[in-house]
Amino acid sequence: MDTLEAIHTRRSIRKYTDRPVPQELITELLRAAMSAPSAVNAQPWIFIVIDDKELLDKIPTFSPYAGMCREAPLAILVCGDITLEKAPGYWVQDCSAATQNLLLAAHDVGLGAVWTGVYPMKDRIEGFRKAFGLPEHIIPLAFVPVGYPDQKPECQNRYREDKVYHNRYGKKRE
Repeated sequence: MDTLEAIHTRRSIRKYTDRPVPQELITELLRAAMSAPSAVNAQPWIFIVIDDKELLDKIPTFSPYAGMCREAPLAILVCGDITLEKAPGYWVQDCSAATQNLLLAAHDVGLGAVWTGVYPMKDRIEGFRKAFGLPEHIIPLAFVPVGYPDQKPECQNRYREDKVYHNRYGKKRE
């Protein structure tokens, strides 16, 4: 799959088969995530791979939009380690880029995934912090259930000319 095809055909997958994901594919997803750009090459990310069913079943109690993780064979919690920042505040962009790489890599290898937001919701941050023993300097950004898809959402053309301006806000191309 080429890059543009992956970008245009990737969709959030919320239904999974019970087929386990091999460790080699999990490692490949994490390698892709860690290939993301980061400010001053700080790479302030930390990843927690969760495949314990009891833990996965517990997550929707503090992260209300993550219910699909109950049927996913695994999930990856993407966190920022603020002690690794070289450009304060950029951990969010860095970890977001890593999360997008993870999503695209999952799609490329035939897996499905969905980004469920954690940061900046304080209740979700605290829920993940407590459930996974995260110290104060580790901030959860995104929770990504992963598995073999049990659905195939239709692709959509999301390009909208009304969102594009040239050289300054409000100016359309002539």
